[in-house]
Amino acid sequence: MAPVKKQYDYLVIGAGSGGMASARRAASYGANVAVVENSRLGGTCVNVGCVPKKLMWNAASLSESLAEAKGYGHTVEHKGFSWETLKEKRDAYIVRLNNIYGNNLNREKVDLIHGTARFVDNNTIEVAGELYSGKHILIATGSYPWIPPAPGAKEFGITSDGFFDLKSLPKKVAVAGAGYIGVELTGIFHYLGADVTFFIREKEFLRSFDAVIRQSIMAEYQKAGIKIVTCSSITNVENKGDNLKKSLSITVDNKTTGTQSVLEGFEEIIFAIGRKANVEKLNLEATGVTLNQGGHIVVDEYQNTAAPGILALGDVCGVAQLTPVAIAAGRKLSDRLFGGKADAKLDYSNIPSVIFSHPTCGSIGLSEEDAVEKYGKDNIKIYQSKFINMYYSMVEEHQKQHTIYKLVCEGKKEKIVGLHIVGRASDEILQGFAVAVKMGATKADFDNCVAIHPTAAEELVTMR
Repeated sequence: MAPVKKQYDYLVIGAGSGGMASARRAASYGANVAVVENSRLGGTCVNVGCVPKKLMWNAASLSESLAEAKGYGHTVEHKGFSWETLKEKRDAYIVRLNNIYGNNLNREKVDLIHGTARFVDNNTIEVAGELYSGKHILIATGSYPWIPPAPGAKEFGITSDGFFDLKSLPKKVAVAGAGYIGVELTGIFHYLGADVTFFIREKEFLRSFDAVIRQSIMAEYQKAGIKIVTCSSITNVENKGDNLKKSLSITVDNKTTGTQSVLEGFEEIIFAIGRKANVEKLNLEATGVTLNQGGHIVVDEYQNTAAPGILALGDVCGVAQLTPVAIAAGRKLSDRLFGGKADAKLDYSNIPSVIFSHPTCGSIGLSEEDAVEKYGKDNIKIYQSKFINMYYSMVEEHQKQHTIYKLVCEGKKEKIVGLHIVGRASDEILQGFAVAVKMGATKADFDNCVAIHPTAAEELVTMR
């Protein structure tokens, strides 16, 4: 075996959000750190996730606003939308972020090793034929989207990653997947002018969220004219077009009725049906690292794997798969390993999350169903408010969207154990209220806060 090229205090495999955050925090304590990456810096979030997705959502939301501007007296002549222009500017922005990540590593004297890491043993990895050892090795390789094995799906379909490679806006597009990624991409396509059909396997999408979010967003999408095919399973995809322009024929089984139908004329089909842990190339067989039935790395509350010296965090662990979670866990981990904070670990309870749907929505804490299961129905009290945001008072009836806020309270003190909001600016509103819920706020605490008027969020502190 070749000699070890270099020894490190901390070897981080994966330059995504969690890995970068942990590496930089470790370096700030004086640790000798290297990051291994085989693709662009920043991982999924920066390159094919949160960041470019939000830019596309911004573009779609501007289309909404342009349509609504007439109600406020503006004369707007919408001459069209250029996907090509937006893609060029978006991609340039992402390249700038990649460079910023690289500059940060250079400034903090973190080595960047280009290539794919492969474990040799618990303390050694191989990258491009060179061996590197680490006192601690962190696996932060994230996850990747997958396509189902239906005939033609892989040949003619794309994933959410491929969405960002599209060179033009497809006129007719299919999206498959009932999670937040599918919901977000469906909204973006629709409000940018595509004819979109959304395929989901059950009767509702966003099934891990509270019913008020599931039902409200589905109602708004249907009202907006988005075609939602429920209880559907795509069993075949054919291309009846040519290499220059696809014309996809999609065969769908309805598991409720047992019938089969064929829908035609799609230029693209995007599968957003889930993600798998990115572990195949790591050669984990050479270590003591264990995987669960879902293929994710098993860790304890301190991010330790079953192998001494090997740690893991982020999407590769399959828990709370959100960028800020990986960042927070990565920093806490380095605080523990190199900062002298022996008990540092991330508290995975009450993590807020938002969906960039139309309108936006978000939640923190337990759904009503989960709260009842945990505390008992008699110990749960629900407060809910449904109204039309003042913003929509001046627009056409068909453009108005409902705002719905829901508080799930537990016990005599009515501690807020769940907060779920749907409506304009929910993504921004939730962040501040999440702090209160994380601190253990009660309904009385919300009531004691003087409302800001006129806002939609004041409803959260005035519910009766």
